[in-house]
Amino acid sequence: MPEAAIWNFKELAHHELDGFGGIGEGMSIQIAKDGRRILWLAHESAPKNFTAIDVSDPRAPKIVARADLPQRHMRSNSLETVGDLMAVAYQTTQKGLQPAGFELFDISVPENPRSICLYDCSGPTSRGVHQLWFADGEYIHMSSGAPDFRPSHPKDDQFYRIIDVKNPAKPQEVGRWWLPGTQEGDSAPPPVRHPEAADTGFRPHNTNVYPQRPDRAYLGYIDGGMVILDIADKAHPKMVARWDYHPPYHGFTHTVVPFFERGLLVVSDECVRTEGADWPKLVWIVDARDETNPVPISTCPLPPLSDFMRPQARYGAHNLFENLPKPNSWKSETIVLATFFNGGLRAYDTTNPYQPKEVGYYVPAPPRGAPSGAVQINDVLVDERGIVYTVDRHAGGLYTLEMDF
Repeated sequence: MPEAAIWNFKELAHHELDGFGGIGEGMSIQIAKDGRRILWLAHESAPKNFTAIDVSDPRAPKIVARADLPQRHMRSNSLETVGDLMAVAYQTTQKGLQPAGFELFDISVPENPRSICLYDCSGPTSRGVHQLWFADGEYIHMSSGAPDFRPSHPKDDQFYRIIDVKNPAKPQEVGRWWLPGTQEGDSAPPPVRHPEAADTGFRPHNTNVYPQRPDRAYLGYIDGGMVILDIADKAHPKMVARWDYHPPYHGFTHTVVPFFERGLLVVSDECVRTEGADWPKLVWIVDARDETNPVPISTCPLPPLSDFMRPQARYGAHNLFENLPKPNSWKSETIVLATFFNGGLRAYDTTNPYQPKEVGYYVPAPPRGAPSGAVQINDVLVDERGIVYTVDRHAGGLYTLEMDF
């Protein structure tokens, strides 16, 4: 395929974010009190923390606020908003550094985010919070370290934590869970390590909880595969099912999105190696009608590796549009939107779940300043108007689109 390609999407605008176009996996929309639609973005790495963009007119995005990180040895890869409250995850480059945890902000005036509190997760074995899920205004579900957690292997330093934020000034942990064997002293033996070149850790990435099943958490557990937890008793989460398909596939299960009405799960792996070293990284369709026995039934089709092989660039699956349970979010139980780094944004119709069909793609031209010379599309969000927002990991910033399918 060419360096840039588009099918069944229409580009509305591209904003390079004034030279700070490296965006992580935190994208969230706030409807401000004056009716403006504010898109909050977490940056992939220092020096920037987050950027707020007025996307009321998706053809003319405007930056309204931006913040720097407190330290260069940290990142704010993930954020979420509910109403006028924003939660931002902080992960440090090494264990034992501060600040590590999450920060809550009052964003009632988008131009002036005001810190409410910093929830500290730092410690000798902790890098803080990699990802957080915040959708109901009451609980944060997150992948995090903790000062009292002692992993049985250094790469297993994060686990699932549930934090009550009903009083934003005083968050309180109410529950935690880790894959048995990954903490020192567990009765279960430590899990068998993946081969050294493919060992990325037994720890959660996404920790999704939906109102259709508030008693369930859907975890992409990186090298541990996909995990479904019973969280009816938040103080004592219990495993319902685990689907672990690597090896033979490389690890890094990333995101799990339930299609509740159809008894399906959409599961993505993250490509974490360049030049096809961990190919293929896929988006799986899983039959979960019996949630205790999830069964993979198909994968979303991909162009061959040769079409997107670029030096020092990633090509493979990453994140999914997560059917966010918020009033300003678009939702679908047939269309899957997924990011594939330099494979761009790709859309699939799963009406026949055994044969997903590609129905659109958007691969923008390599952005100025891209270190690999290729685009690296990192995340995707869709609002209730059907406007698509997608971002580049390194330099490209924000792209706004319409769907033509």
